[in-house]
Amino acid sequence: MPMHREAFLEHVQERGGYRTREEAERAARVVLALLGAHLVGTVRAELAARLPETYALILLNPLQAAEPLTPERFVRAAAAWFEGATEKTALWDIGAVLSSVAAAAGDGLTREALLQLPPGYDLLFGVGRPT
Repeated sequence: MPMHREAFLEHVQERGGYRTREEAERAARVVLALLGAHLVGTVRAELAARLPETYALILLNPLQAAEPLTPERFVRAAAAWFEGATEKTALWDIGAVLSSVAAAAGDGLTREALLQLPPGYDLLFGVGRPT
């Protein structure tokens, strides 16, 4: 069952300490567009199925990535999409969104997603690395 849009945005807003829903929405759109380029197959489809439809579509129609980005390059890429962002503020935005994604996905699916990502993404999701 997908998380409702308002519940997801509320989670992102709370985690990110954003003043407005619009700020949470912007962060969710950018981070999910970048994340979608790094996930494939059933993991991406199952993750999308747990998100509100708006965000599922973003995850399923991602920005194209020539290669998987390391966590550091993922943060830099996100910073480039956020107007006036620094790597530090982008890291904050990423953490707010990905921890919300992990909450919607549950532990098992989050672990499966992490197995498709380069080492270090567990910290961006706010969870321990699978063994």
